[in-house]
Amino acid sequence: MGLAKDELEMAEPSDRSTDGGNRGRDDPDSAAKEEEEKRSGEDVGGGGGNPSVERIFEGLEVPPWRRQLTGRAFVVSFAVSVMFAFIVMKLNLTVGIIPSLNVSAGLLGFFFIKTWTKVLNRSGLLQAVPFTRQENTVIQTCVVASSGIAFSGGFGSYLFAMNERVANQSTDKQGALDFKNPSLPWMIGFLFVVSFLGLFAVVPLRKIMIIDFKLTYPSGTATAYLINSFHTPEGAKLAKKQVKALGKFFSFSFLWGFFQWFYTAGDNCGFTEFPTLGLKALQYRFYFDFSATYVGVGMICPYIINISVLLGGILSWGLMWPLIETRKGNWYPAEESPTSMHGLQGYKVFIAVAMILGDGLYNFLKVLSRTLSGLYHQLRDRQTRNVLPIANDSSPENPQVSYDDQRRTQLFLKDQIPTWFAIAGYVTIAAISTATLPHMFHQLKWYYILVIYLFAPILGFCNAYGCGLTDWSLASNYGKLAIFVIGAWAGSSHGGILAGLAACGVMMNIVSTASDLTQDFKTGYLTLASPRSMFVSQVIGTAMGCIISPCVFWLFYKAFKDLGLPGSEYPVPFGIIYRSMAELGVEGFSSLPRHCLTLCYGFFAAAMIINGFRDSVGKKWARFIPLPMAMAIPFYIGPYFAIDMCVGSLILFIWEKTNKAKADAFGPAVASGLICGDGIWTLPSSILALVGVHPPICMKFLSRAMNSRVDAFLGS
Repeated sequence: MGLAKDELEMAEPSDRSTDGGNRGRDDPDSAAKEEEEKRSGEDVGGGGGNPSVERIFEGLEVPPWRRQLTGRAFVVSFAVSVMFAFIVMKLNLTVGIIPSLNVSAGLLGFFFIKTWTKVLNRSGLLQAVPFTRQENTVIQTCVVASSGIAFSGGFGSYLFAMNERVANQSTDKQGALDFKNPSLPWMIGFLFVVSFLGLFAVVPLRKIMIIDFKLTYPSGTATAYLINSFHTPEGAKLAKKQVKALGKFFSFSFLWGFFQWFYTAGDNCGFTEFPTLGLKALQYRFYFDFSATYVGVGMICPYIINISVLLGGILSWGLMWPLIETRKGNWYPAEESPTSMHGLQGYKVFIAVAMILGDGLYNFLKVLSRTLSGLYHQLRDRQTRNVLPIANDSSPENPQVSYDDQRRTQLFLKDQIPTWFAIAGYVTIAAISTATLPHMFHQLKWYYILVIYLFAPILGFCNAYGCGLTDWSLASNYGKLAIFVIGAWAGSSHGGILAGLAACGVMMNIVSTASDLTQDFKTGYLTLASPRSMFVSQVIGTAMGCIISPCVFWLFYKAFKDLGLPGSEYPVPFGIIYRSMAELGVEGFSSLPRHCLTLCYGFFAAAMIINGFRDSVGKKWARFIPLPMAMAIPFYIGPYFAIDMCVGSLILFIWEKTNKAKADAFGPAVASGLICGDGIWTLPSSILALVGVHPPICMKFLSRAMNSRVDAFLGS
């Protein structure tokens, strides 16, 4: 997964995100990622004097692609996908920060299959087939593809922005009538017709991306490094210890969530409202809410992300909002409700939107320029040679080509996916989608969809190529582009808000799955997994996600009646942000509160300037400059989760100072355990809410004066 930058899916991620499942989604630069890329590139590459990885596995048979796709792999993938869907969905609906779960997927897949084979072998009833790194790669690919749909499906962004609950918070009363409430049939149908196109769009380019251009795909390379290491004797021992650590903290996190549930019998009750910094600070969302999930996220995310989020919270809730509140009656009507977009809420949302758009535009132009420059140099260098060395001279005497590269190239080119199959698949699904989507969204005309599908392969290639160079997937930025273009084309009188949001979903799914699949091809290339098995596992994982993710979201939607409302347990912050973007694209700026547009211009420019400054000072100093995208997140929902994440960073920092080797080895496993346990607790808590079982205790904190008044009232 990567760090998704607007939804900050941190890898990510990526967008798999801090937007991948998400590997490399809108992934910000970070010292931690650079170190991982460097390590993975040295250890996995097998060239340039580094130890040969494929020599270690030389005596092992590489199974044919059909034998890499085992029934047990997909059973395990389904179970882990359900677990990850709850985790990603909870994060989507709360703060939108989604860390990389690739390590957890690889570890859990390794653990479950090893347990499976051990039980079968000891029973004597059936001899288990040996577990290979190719099968491990299939599980990893399937799980990440499935959980990626929980992000790209838009349940915390564009899809939820269509909901009536979000529309009622609209700045425009006419636009508030333009909504579509969630339901399982149309959500599942929508995902099935838009989630597979990106897979077929980049299949013909797999050799160019991986073999000819030799793109890095740092997240895919790092994943391959992990999987290769699991299947060495030393790596297997370490993996068992990591799984044990993950299980220990999973249990702690799950039980801690269960314990906290008993004290939440009412609004603003429980540990999540604990005034750790005082009651006044609690009023402005400054408190530690004892969330194991956010502590775990903080341990995975780079330090600069956590500090940036905290700085954004201090700037907004510590300075700006209290100052703007003093202008009530002047800058905005005094009688406006706290949730009205014409009041303080409008400043919170639209200034955050301005920072997100400024950061997104800067990084879009930056990655696009790198993509075009890199593509130009690749093509120019190709023209200066008749053929590429790796394709022409793979003899052992050629010092330019390592044994690892020879072996990997040979097997990668062995199982070809016919180009006609990819083109036919794309055209067929595009035709079905073009005919089907207008029936789901009558505002989304067939010719809007046709235009998207004509440009989608080009944009998918650009995203996949840029991700290979930088590990940044700009899927959400392409989605925002579709919001503005299609929304403006449709216009407010023809449902432009819903048309733009639906177009965002179409575009975002295409370009996201395109970069995800090329990441998987890179992982498969480095683990000798067949491109065919990678493609099939990606397709099966995507199909799983199209069913699992809507069902998990539906459970949340039915269990928590205040889902998506400001101040609730699940505020879905990016729902209102994406809705506001659609309104801006259709209606313009006329409905904004006084001086809000001026502030938006300022923060839009500031986001671009800060990013430009980060890129100009060099990597040594850039790691101390905050990220505007991360700073924008708490503008709307508050800084409480940033405090949790900084606690996670502090824990990891102290651990690294006392025992860096152990922290590097077990930090991701501990963090994943904290995230998974608390995330899985949402399943039983949702079921309890659905069947009407409520917590027995409300733990609430009062000031001394309020407590005296309550005592006096009860005494009377």
